[in-house]
Amino acid sequence: MERLKQKFALDAKFKLQFEQNTQKFNQDVRKGSYRLSSARTGSGTSNAKTVYSIPVVFHIVMSNPNQVTDAQIQKQLDILNADFAGANADSTSIPSYFKPLFGKSGIQFSLAQRTATGDPTTGINRVTTTKSSFSYTANDVKYTSSRGADSWDPDKYLNVWICAITATSSGSILGYATFPGDMPAAEQGVVIDYRTLPGGSYTDYNSGRTLTHETGHYFNLYHIWGDDDGACSGSDYVEDTPNQADASSGCYSGVKTDNCTSSGNGIMYQNYMDYSDDACLVMFTDAQVTRMEAALVAYRSSLLTSDGAQIAVVTTNNAELKSIDNPEGRLCSDSFTPSITIRNRGSQTLTSLTITTKIDDAVVSTYNWTGSLAKANTTSISLAAVTMSEGDHTVTIRISSPNGKTDEETSNDVLSETYQYYAPVSTISEGFEGSTFPPVGWSIINNDGGITWEKVTGIARTGNASVKINNFDYSSNDETDDLILPVLTIAEVDSAYLSFYVAAATYTSVSSTSRSIVWDTLQVLVSTDCGKTYTSLYKKYGSSLVTRTTATTDAFEPTASEWRKDSVNLGDYIGAGELWIAFRNTTEYENNIYLDDVNLRTVTINKNLKEKGFLVVPNPTDGNVDVQFYPQPEGLQRIQILNGLGQKIAETSISSSTPANAYTFDISQYASGVYIVRAVFSDHVSVKKIVKY
Repeated sequence: MERLKQKFALDAKFKLQFEQNTQKFNQDVRKGSYRLSSARTGSGTSNAKTVYSIPVVFHIVMSNPNQVTDAQIQKQLDILNADFAGANADSTSIPSYFKPLFGKSGIQFSLAQRTATGDPTTGINRVTTTKSSFSYTANDVKYTSSRGADSWDPDKYLNVWICAITATSSGSILGYATFPGDMPAAEQGVVIDYRTLPGGSYTDYNSGRTLTHETGHYFNLYHIWGDDDGACSGSDYVEDTPNQADASSGCYSGVKTDNCTSSGNGIMYQNYMDYSDDACLVMFTDAQVTRMEAALVAYRSSLLTSDGAQIAVVTTNNAELKSIDNPEGRLCSDSFTPSITIRNRGSQTLTSLTITTKIDDAVVSTYNWTGSLAKANTTSISLAAVTMSEGDHTVTIRISSPNGKTDEETSNDVLSETYQYYAPVSTISEGFEGSTFPPVGWSIINNDGGITWEKVTGIARTGNASVKINNFDYSSNDETDDLILPVLTIAEVDSAYLSFYVAAATYTSVSSTSRSIVWDTLQVLVSTDCGKTYTSLYKKYGSSLVTRTTATTDAFEPTASEWRKDSVNLGDYIGAGELWIAFRNTTEYENNIYLDDVNLRTVTINKNLKEKGFLVVPNPTDGNVDVQFYPQPEGLQRIQILNGLGQKIAETSISSSTPANAYTFDISQYASGVYIVRAVFSDHVSVKKIVKY
């Protein structure tokens, strides 16, 4: 709960949305919207015919992970299962007045028997680290990059990290957990200090009840006292637990009352969601069990269909097509060399394999690979080059006949990858009105597979459509999504600009001075190396980006006046070859950003003007005359037109310190003949003759 409070303090919008989601969940639980098939009675009995088994992986991350034995892990798991099932031997100590509320769940936990890739496992992942302890605020135990251990697929496993947790100024931290939806997927799970395991060194907290308590949080249970610091107005959102002022400590006996429940049976200090000593924690209530099972259905239902607890099949000849490494996404030429990674999933060394490549529906190559690949090892293989036409394509690669035998597991033999190739274009004019999105030649990079750029109708600067990134609902901070324009070449022009209309707003006031606020950011990036590296040409966020100056707590939809035209100078990339240009959104959970009317604007300057610097066109003329300068004239004071007698018939005085490149005159009312155009500078005069016919 402390970590959740910290996040609330840093992110007001997250707090509001989390509370709204909690309110809806609470309403749905009361309505009985989420049910597992095991029914329960009000007397605390349960139809336990159906057990819902959840695979668990224990990541032991310590300088000596063998310090935690397999026997300790099994004993901890047994305690967790007994506590959830209401089969714990010490449940006999539940007072008679709380017995009718005793909850028994069908949720059970088992050690994983296969990894996410299908390999055998004990469900115990020992990781040796050089860190002596891990901070619960940094959550660094959950990442290999910070000397912890990456989670296994949180949709398939309950991840439990066991480590030494760094103490705070308030004391030791026994454990912590994620609530549904409060942290990134990679951080979902439970962390406990190894000293809380059965037989651990934390006196009074070494009977394994810390994992029971934290797993309750994982399934959306709150502290029984409602975390309101004695105000008696907080809630654990469970109807059959007594109101309680604050956390219990030690081990009470008999009826214990407090300011919130001052009479009757008192508070339920025996509840797993209190802070009593392990020896005093003996029960969940019926309503708590209902809430946990509802959370399993509403938020973590994928755990129910996980194969993580199924015994991994050991095969002799089993090759796995692990990945297609090339092609992927957008290609820079009309030919490519497919490359793949294979893995030997069999017990026999892999020495030969047949690899078939299809582009769309046509087989383009069959390759007989030979080598020596030991059990569980991987290798990369390059295949025959492929040439294709413009468009969006699918490459499908199939492997077969490992060691000349029938593959004993065919479910991992085939993979497909979509990619696209379009020849470079020299113009861009896109209003997103077409039926295809992304438009032809455009592409999207959506790294997290979640919210990304989308076409919307009914909201537009012109026409009826635009593109939007839904940062209002995009709660995974720092994720990037790229909307990439068609491959572009800019040549034989004198200037080039990418123009577009943008509409944006924030959820938080742009005048906020809080250092914790990071804004959604829009960038325009350019790459000259086929998207390997990018240079930022435009970067706006906060007050520089918004077109609605006041923050809005609703999802932003711009009015007609809330669009702004922005442009990016591409002059440095004229003649630079093939360009990849991308709009990149970096989300910080603020509000929506829209784009419309994306255009490439180029200007080609008259060759004579570039050579001479001063030109009058057309010549001869029937009346209208453009007086042009290149580059921008410095020190220009006035332009005069004189007739054949030297009489001034027209004049424009230049008052600006930055004169224009062109000025227009109309001499249609004057007689045919020869006229003189004089450009008067501060230090010289330039003269041109024109003929009026």
